[in-house]
Amino acid sequence: MTAAVDDALRRLEASVVLLEAAVARRLDAEHSQGDLETELALMRDDRARLAAELDGATARLADVQSAADEVEHRLGRAIGTVEGVLSRAGDPAEG
Repeated sequence: MTAAVDDALRRLEASVVLLEAAVARRLDAEHSQGDLETELALMRDDRARLAAELDGATARLADVQSAADEVEHRLGRAIGTVEGVLSRAGDPAEG
């Protein structure tokens, strides 16, 4: 082969190597993009799940607070009743 052909083959081979490297980078970039999209979808799912759990916890907290308020009210009434009975029992005018 002539020197010109050898030189052309070397340049062609170098170009093919560069092209293969560019294709590999492009495939890696697309794969990474796919990984990012998958990760983003997982994060969105987690966010939705956590939001639902937070809503449930907030509702349970409201129920507990309502029950605590009712217990406080009833306990206050019971204390008032006991104090009334004790004051009447200790009052000599009523005995």
